Amino acid sequence: MNGTWEAWGGVVVAAIAAIPVAGLVAWWLVGRRGRRAALCEVGMVTGTAPWLWMILTPSGTGRSVNLVPLRDLAEQLAHDRVIEQFGGNLLVFAALGFLLPVRRPWFARSYRILLAGAAASIAVETAQFALAIGRHSSVDDVLLNAAGACLAGQLSRHLWASRAVTEVLVPRRVEAVRCRVGRSAPDE
Repeated sequence: MNGTWEAWGGVVVAAIAAIPVAGLVAWWLVGRRGRRAALCEVGMVTGTAPWLWMILTPSGTGRSVNLVPLRDLAEQLAHDRVIEQFGGNLLVFAALGFLLPVRRPWFARSYRILLAGAAASIAVETAQFALAIGRHSSVDDVLLNAAGACLAGQLSRHLWASRAVTEVLVPRRVEAVRCRVGRSAPDE
């Protein structure tokens, strides 16, 4: 764990220092997009960017890839950094998985959150491989990143479950018409 702080302590400090800036950006966006949208969008970026910074930081040159599921996971179980590896991979897209269904009700299904996490992870693993930054691209990272997004989505279920049902069953246009029709005439 000590080596982890030495390697990534600067990223952690920068991420913490960015929180007030993220708060100002969210405050600025509230007037343009609404409170829920602004907080979700800023939260997704703020919660994911430090992990992407770590993942895409060069550690030499070259590239390697593993497309055999669970091979790297089995090897990592034998190392002393297994908690850091598993925990880090589960957290990469946790903010995305937590806030995406709150922001976009269409994603309010577990499999859609899982697919969004997998798609984002595939993009990152492909970038690691294409850029040849000395990182190992693995299908196991995709599996853990997607699982982390899905698990985080389940943690936020109370924020989006009822809203998603309402928006799917009663679209906003119908709801607006219903509100206008339901109003009584002003007293004269």
